[in-house]
Amino acid sequence: MFAVIKTGGKQYRVAANDVLKVEKVAGDVGEIVQFAQVLAHGEGDDATVGTPFVDGASVAAEVVEQGRGEKVIAFKKRRRQNSRRKRGHRQLLTTVRITEILLGGAKPSKAAAAKPKAEKAEAPAKAETASAAQPLFQAPAGAADDLIVIKGIGPVAAEQLKEQGITTFAQLAALTEDEIATIDAHMPFSADQIRDWQAQAKDLAKK
Repeated sequence: MFAVIKTGGKQYRVAANDVLKVEKVAGDVGEIVQFAQVLAHGEGDDATVGTPFVDGASVAAEVVEQGRGEKVIAFKKRRRQNSRRKRGHRQLLTTVRITEILLGGAKPSKAAAAKPKAEKAEAPAKAETASAAQPLFQAPAGAADDLIVIKGIGPVAAEQLKEQGITTFAQLAALTEDEIATIDAHMPFSADQIRDWQAQAKDLAKK
């Protein structure tokens, strides 16, 4: 039996044991998640089509991996305007394995995989994990600048930069090539995109 589900604005035809990548779904590896938006299910003459969704139907899946897709580059240029912009984006993706198709409001029969119990000897490893969760940069003292003033930085990007400790024009303007490479590797922004923001930040920092 197959089902057609909708998630992340896309539709997928799935069956038990299928492995697919969808736009990010909240959940740890081994956790069971449910897709409640089922557009159709069945096989042949027994297929049922929803209007738009089938009542009581859902699809259970196990989270296999949380990751990001390949970087996509968007380049925009205006002729004779000396204007060009290059942006990079890496979509957050979740790899899932379909476990079962549920009907009539049924619940998943498979529970989430048990998380291993932490031993005392693993305490240092936990400290390393906590350290890895720290921001990439140390935010400078004082009031933060409105980074949205920079062309190309919207509210979401500004919040992401703030979470990683980048809060002022001067700080953005003073980024080194190594620091730009760090942002490129750990955040959904390309090096060229950061350099474009950096050039604007240098002018704004002088005001």
